Amino acid sequence: MSYIEFVEPLTAEQGVHRSRALFRRAFGGHETGVWSAPGRVNLIGEHTDYNAGLCLPIALPQRTFIALKPRHDNIVRVVSELKPDEISEARLEGLKSGGVKGWAAYPVGVAWALRTMGFSRVTGFDAAFASCVPLGSGLSSSAAMTCSTALALDDVFRLGFGSSDEGRVTLIQAAMKSENDMAGASTGGLDQNASMRCKPGHALLLDCRPELTALESVEQEPFNLSEQGLELLVVDTQAPHQLNDGQYAERRTTCEKAANILGVPNLRVCADQIQQSIDPFQALKETLDAISDETMKKRVRHVVTEISRVRTFVRAFNEKDIVEAGRLFNASHDSLKSDYEVTVPELDVAVDVARQNGAYGARMTGGGFGGSIIALVKQGASRTIAHKIADRFEAEGFHEPRALAAVASASAHRES
Repeated sequence: MSYIEFVEPLTAEQGVHRSRALFRRAFGGHETGVWSAPGRVNLIGEHTDYNAGLCLPIALPQRTFIALKPRHDNIVRVVSELKPDEISEARLEGLKSGGVKGWAAYPVGVAWALRTMGFSRVTGFDAAFASCVPLGSGLSSSAAMTCSTALALDDVFRLGFGSSDEGRVTLIQAAMKSENDMAGASTGGLDQNASMRCKPGHALLLDCRPELTALESVEQEPFNLSEQGLELLVVDTQAPHQLNDGQYAERRTTCEKAANILGVPNLRVCADQIQQSIDPFQALKETLDAISDETMKKRVRHVVTEISRVRTFVRAFNEKDIVEAGRLFNASHDSLKSDYEVTVPELDVAVDVARQNGAYGARMTGGGFGGSIIALVKQGASRTIAHKIADRFEAEGFHEPRALAAVASASAHRES
């Protein structure tokens, strides 16, 4: 049986200690505090956020910790455990979109975004990061970094947004702006909302319609796996995961063009019209018939059917219909594979092995083109299925995967 690493979360004490020690080694002196934000896994509702749709993430117990101290000038210095001897530096004064390269674009971009949003009191800072969110896994290590930074800056510069759910939406906007405009990684907001707004034991039913207020846009849905004798296995395929290579942006543009052809502001309007019609199958056919381009037709079919799968999954899980919940996982993956075309062989093989070895359902999660899968499995079955996937990966000549057990966890908060 092939070995597979299970990625364990850092305890709060470990995360605080590691980020604090790195800060003091890199910059000297003492940090003002330590904050953390989680990675996320999306249960269902993929590539729907930027189509004003529905998605259903949970926060992971794996978190990114930031030790931070504000400065009196406009210099930002950041360091990461991954390269503890390399301090990246940038100046906020005169900084423009795309002006910082590499990983430092994410935290620097948050301060830049807040300043462009009118919060001129935000100045420079020193920060050190320690994280156990797997990089390049589709579990949103980038949002864990931008959201922990946003909350820390909110706190030290006394912006006053971090203490309320509604206020956190402003910090989410800054984190999104950092990723989209400074780092050049397209994001629709799912990741940042999950990192900032999830609650332990709950999934965040996120409605991305732009006309909704912050409070209208979320519902907290109970998601207690152990109560139903279940586990959620996450397997990071370790296939290369890139969202800033144009593939994500290309699909987003295609969806926007399709909405324009269909005469609607976004594809959520189509999804709702189809669901509310007397014959949804016929309504879907008529919608797709209005599009001549075959690739665009497939993209639209995924989005509108995926949006409907989200509420159906919530209902099935709440009614303890795990067979139906698993079927929806499977349907989501199959649509992402055939219609949205964002899977890779590693994702498809991992999903197939999980299904063949007793999972109720399995699907890729995240943006695709690499990253992770999730599988809804019986309690106690996660490690056995993960080893089976590792065996198959070895036989296929893929990279060695790693795994973790997903438990619905807490959003970003101050640690010390």
